[in-house]
Amino acid sequence: QVQLEESGGGLVQAGGSLRLSCAASGRTISRYTMGWFRQAPGNERECVAATRWDGGSTYYADSDVKGRFTISTDNTKNTVYLQMNSLKSEDTGVYFCAAARAWGLTALGPDYDYWGQGTQVTVSS
Repeated sequence: QVQLEESGGGLVQAGGSLRLSCAASGRTISRYTMGWFRQAPGNERECVAATRWDGGSTYYADSDVKGRFTISTDNTKNTVYLQMNSLKSEDTGVYFCAAARAWGLTALGPDYDYWGQGTQVTVSS
């Protein structure tokens, strides 16, 4: 079993920044794929960014997200981060960290085996 715990969410004004953290515990996840998903009110959960734990390849939802968000990992802390800059009101939602045993990079929710409880991000305009 893998336990994931997110932190770093909060209320921020448009244009501001937040860094989300996801601490993993329970098993060695050095060969896992890690993803950050966002669920906005009334919308389905979508993958915002994903990375192989070794950082060998990354995925971003679109060019806009790629230009503002950065996903990264810290092996020494068993933690994955999502740095979010130039936040917009449409970035508002609950952000979930997820881990997939499959080594291939994936943005599909069903491919992920473990999920955190989520952290709320609210961007005020």
